[in-house]
Amino acid sequence: MKLFLPKQHGAWAMLIIPFWLGVINGGFLWQHIPFFIGWLLLYLATYPMLLLFKKKKISFYTKWTLIYMVPALLLLAIPLVVRPSIVYFGLLMLPFFMINAYYTSKNQDRAFMNDISAIFAFSIASLASSYLLEGNVTVTAIIFAFITSVLFFIGCTFYVKSMIREKKNTKFKWISWAYHFLLVLVWIMGGFWIVALAYIPSLLRAIFFYGKKLSPKQIGIYEILNSCLFFFIIAIQIILQK
Repeated sequence: MKLFLPKQHGAWAMLIIPFWLGVINGGFLWQHIPFFIGWLLLYLATYPMLLLFKKKKISFYTKWTLIYMVPALLLLAIPLVVRPSIVYFGLLMLPFFMINAYYTSKNQDRAFMNDISAIFAFSIASLASSYLLEGNVTVTAIIFAFITSVLFFIGCTFYVKSMIREKKNTKFKWISWAYHFLLVLVWIMGGFWIVALAYIPSLLRAIFFYGKKLSPKQIGIYEILNSCLFFFIIAIQIILQK
């Protein structure tokens, strides 16, 4: 049986990076492994679940929602035994899920606000994974796992849209460039040089790749490399901050 998988390939980085930045910040437990696998399966389940709002292929999307959702809930029950209050982070994600459901029902999956909503939902996982060991949310987790992830992936959204859907929109190009430049500037002004360094590759690719004839696959490969750089640099910042 061929798996029914999401088409938004960029979402995989959003699933992985915030979660493990949270683990680096809060400390590792073996329960993080089923937590992470359950988190991945939950994302896979929400993809067909959201498509149900289009009111097409109801039986097909329901089947795949259950295929992913049942093992996801079983695996997520393991960290819940350790820290029952972690369920509140799931509740925090619900409003963003409803926003995604609204845009899906309107066939506006690529809407900018839909992307932003998904970014916030994915990034909340950093707080949950950080919270698991000691049961508290630290300032370090909020700033260096959650906020840095949100800002990074918003920048990715600007960049990808400027390369594909908005590639002929000059105004959007300048908004993207200004956003990336301000990210670096603000972190430098705040005294966080390492964090600023994590955003410099994003700034450079936003400027120098703009207008280049890159295929979606090439754009995706470069984004994987950029995401890896971001992860390792922010991980260093978190380790030094602790």
